[in-house]
Amino acid sequence: MEAQRDKTNTCGTICLKYLLFIFNVLFWLAGGAMLAVGVWTMVEKSEYISLLNSSYYSASAYILIGAGAIVVMTGIVGCCATLNELKSVLLVYLILLLCLFLLEVIAGVLAYINYQECFPFCYQLDDELRQNLKETMQQKYQLPGEESITQAVDKLQQEFKCCGSNSSSDWSDNVWIQAPENERMVPDSCCKTPSDYCGRRDHPSNIYKVEGGCIMHLEDFILSQLHILGAVAIGIAFLQLVGMMFTCCLYRNLKEEPY
Repeated sequence: MEAQRDKTNTCGTICLKYLLFIFNVLFWLAGGAMLAVGVWTMVEKSEYISLLNSSYYSASAYILIGAGAIVVMTGIVGCCATLNELKSVLLVYLILLLCLFLLEVIAGVLAYINYQECFPFCYQLDDELRQNLKETMQQKYQLPGEESITQAVDKLQQEFKCCGSNSSSDWSDNVWIQAPENERMVPDSCCKTPSDYCGRRDHPSNIYKVEGGCIMHLEDFILSQLHILGAVAIGIAFLQLVGMMFTCCLYRNLKEEPY
């Protein structure tokens, strides 16, 4: 019994224990970062995504939140198993890491296959999103009951320094712009220096005319979010491989639990 206890507390086992603990802290922080980015996207940028009338891109934020929560919980399980040196909990942790890794691999393969299959038609999706944003701006901006859309469009145009969906000329078909009592050619939020009725002049010196439409900037923002999702997933996958290696080594070196 004494010899087995000495074997458990060897230098190698202690080093593995603390290496795995450091890994779990990093793993927990990575999960927290994923969770924070997902929540930030939903809180700060959900208005923009809602303008597209599509769930494809907003799903990335929900994936980040869900994956981040799972990673945080897995990291907590790993810390408990490592500090208490419980082989049964350590085995559960190893299985959780393996399942997460396999799910990430499967999701990545399916995403790649789906992209290859839709490649000739992927541009149709972009055209659909462009048309949705254009129709939203033309039909709902400044109309009664659509205050949230109006605020989202104004915030979008000011933050991304753009005007209209594809160009500032899109506003010529807007119901509110066409009203006889309205003297504006574009909304005031198109102006480089917003003020009341500044939208009466659509000269490039006054509005964001040459900068392009908002859909291009919005797509760039969404793609950047997807790139963050991909980069974090790759980093998490690498950490999982390292964690599984440390977990296996520690599991083999720990003594059997008494029954």
